[in-house]
Amino acid sequence: MFRSRPRTGGAIALPAAIALSVASITPAKAQTVQSAEAAPATKAERRAALQHQLDQVQAALAALDAEDAAPATTASPATAAPSLQHEVLVTAERTARRVADQPAGQTMGTVSRDQFKNSPAFSVADILSLTPGVTMLQGNGPRDVSVSVRGSNERQTFGIRNVQVFEDGFPVTQPDGLSRTDLTDPHAYAGIDVIQGPSSALYGNYATGGAINFRTRSGADINGAEAGTDIGDHGYVNVYATAGAQYDTFDYSLFGSHVRGNGTTAHSSFNTTTENLLATFDAGPNDRITVKLVNNDLDTNLSLRLSLNQFNQNPYQAGCAALAAASCAGVSVYANGVNGAKLTLSPDQAGLGRHDRRTIVGARWEHDIDTDTVWRTQFVFDNRDYNQPTSPTSARGTIPSFNLMSDVTAHARVLGLEATHFAGLSFNYEDLNSYSYNLAPPTAVGGGGTLGALTQTIFGHHYNLGARLREEVALAPQWTVVAGVGGDYTDIDALQTAYAYPAGGNVTTTLIRAQRTFFNVAPEASLVYRPDSDWRLHARVATGYGTPQSGNLFVTQQGTFGNNTQLKPQSNVGVDLGAEWTPAPSLKTAITGFYEFFSNELVSQSAGANLQTFTFNAPSSIHRGIEVSAEWQPLPDALPGARLSAAYLLDDQYYDEYVEVLSTGARSAAFNRSGNKIPGVMPSYLNARVAYDQPSGALKGLGGFVEVNHRAAFYLDNANLLKAPGYDLVNVNLHYEPSAPGLAGLRLYVEVRNVFDETYVASASNITDTLSAAGGQNGAGTLAASTGSIWAGSPRTVIGGVRVKF
Repeated sequence: MFRSRPRTGGAIALPAAIALSVASITPAKAQTVQSAEAAPATKAERRAALQHQLDQVQAALAALDAEDAAPATTASPATAAPSLQHEVLVTAERTARRVADQPAGQTMGTVSRDQFKNSPAFSVADILSLTPGVTMLQGNGPRDVSVSVRGSNERQTFGIRNVQVFEDGFPVTQPDGLSRTDLTDPHAYAGIDVIQGPSSALYGNYATGGAINFRTRSGADINGAEAGTDIGDHGYVNVYATAGAQYDTFDYSLFGSHVRGNGTTAHSSFNTTTENLLATFDAGPNDRITVKLVNNDLDTNLSLRLSLNQFNQNPYQAGCAALAAASCAGVSVYANGVNGAKLTLSPDQAGLGRHDRRTIVGARWEHDIDTDTVWRTQFVFDNRDYNQPTSPTSARGTIPSFNLMSDVTAHARVLGLEATHFAGLSFNYEDLNSYSYNLAPPTAVGGGGTLGALTQTIFGHHYNLGARLREEVALAPQWTVVAGVGGDYTDIDALQTAYAYPAGGNVTTTLIRAQRTFFNVAPEASLVYRPDSDWRLHARVATGYGTPQSGNLFVTQQGTFGNNTQLKPQSNVGVDLGAEWTPAPSLKTAITGFYEFFSNELVSQSAGANLQTFTFNAPSSIHRGIEVSAEWQPLPDALPGARLSAAYLLDDQYYDEYVEVLSTGARSAAFNRSGNKIPGVMPSYLNARVAYDQPSGALKGLGGFVEVNHRAAFYLDNANLLKAPGYDLVNVNLHYEPSAPGLAGLRLYVEVRNVFDETYVASASNITDTLSAAGGQNGAGTLAASTGSIWAGSPRTVIGGVRVKF
């Protein structure tokens, strides 16, 4: 998902020159785009795009003529407000673009840097909120955000699953399908692209929800050095710097940040450092090499998730360091770290936390076979070291992996029609090395928990071997058809050794071998129609698949280490119908309806306090909804700096076929969940922003916005007996970029988040329903006392920042 360096050609040189001249008198416009197609590639696509841009240029010239005909004013050229406030930009990209960057026929949302460059963005949750179809939940750690596309990842509360994640086109999803956002600092990025809907035909295993590509800033964009500091409530400090430049054959950008804070919940202080490098150089007239490096060191304390009752009484777990206050969550550990009697410890006493390092190194070679054909090959090494005492057990291990990808993109003609051909191969491999230990009480007063006996080990491997084929053909100037297919052979071979320590006896071990192989195929087809320059319509049918990961196979539905190797891979078939309407440069709207059929959906939920989260297959489920986005400049002439934007998601997910068996003691009972809502999924989500940036005059560079985030209440259990409450948050931002010569390069901003100090649920694990002693299903009152679910969101927080460009 890498954008090659543009090469301008004679066919577009004149329109580009005109467009750049117009752009020079107009301020840049922040954009949130939901697009049903890629950057134009065929002649028909380029013709339609250039015609639309020519219309904008002609409108700009007409506006300038109107200015000339208007009576003269006393305003000086430096202070007069321009009559046209919309940037017109023509770009020339390499002919053989890589289709994985912006696949034609697919719904896609883009967040540009203009939307967050004046904000102390702490995590990706702060910059993805204006993308329709994307929701975020707080994970286990300060920047561990659980990002979901169309609700794909809302059934778990850490990391990202069911979505393939890239950074500058390099994969940051390991072969087992897990991605984490701990390593991302928003200050490093130029933008984010979110590709929505089943996408395994192009992105392979685990792309049932789509793909996300984080794009760092180029050296040409930075053109020097910048340094900044954000300071806020709860001890928050982020010190960061970036440097970059572009030369004749070389472009580089280097970013680093150090972030620390006390957290808003007890025992959640953190300290994390991130380094990020992107460098591209020309190795010859037809060859380019790109190098990528990401490194993150994370050291964070963690608290425990609460029951709904505990959340209502003590959401931030005040006074719980020694379990002295009401409604404190505790962890139960063996007094000797092995067996026998147990003690209940607070997160402080047990030393709960995460101490992780993630290092990603990648290189990509691009070779122009001819002017219409590009061959790309890239290799990524990704190593994750983790030390995570997050529950009664502590997980430790090293997960090294590598990813090799090679593809060819070519433009040619098929039966006289303009076409883009794409073919690719991939292979990724992960080495599994995992240990789990009992936690034990601290050995000294004031010390954290220590390691007790070994409880399990997992050794083995996980690999995927895949192939992709894709065709994009322009049937006519207004019509483009896309067809593709992808497949993966997946091999998981892992051995779990579970250790037991019976009282008065010798240690016993149980060996469980998981040898699973899967072969999945995903076809897709789409049709794009452009009746004119204002409208783009698309229809798409596509499929996705995701295999279990090794950790899913060794936790039973009772929440204990054991055999769960019968899990099946999940798959989905999705239908999209979408439209994008741009009647004027000041208005852009988009709407997409989706309907997805899941088979054997992998759903995770908590088995209860002091137990592991387990995964099961729901035989059949339905995901359906509507995504809407809009961006509007209501008064482009009178108030050129005013903008309104909104993103809305309606997401209805329910079990089409699922019978759940609950047990207690010797009793078991089956309950038909068909028709019930899938727990953890927000049924509706809205983000709306009113912004203003002064484009001229004495206050040029002064701006701000008011933002509203709405989340509807959602169910926490399969029986749909208990809901997590919804909420509405208001954020306010004020920023200033002085234009005076002596202050050029200075940027100031301050933001108040959760202005009305609402106490809300930032994320919640699904809760397992239970049986009473008489064999009936316990009600909502019992579920509300089930711990291990809810994490409270941040109270009112003020963060200010300053950034200087050198």
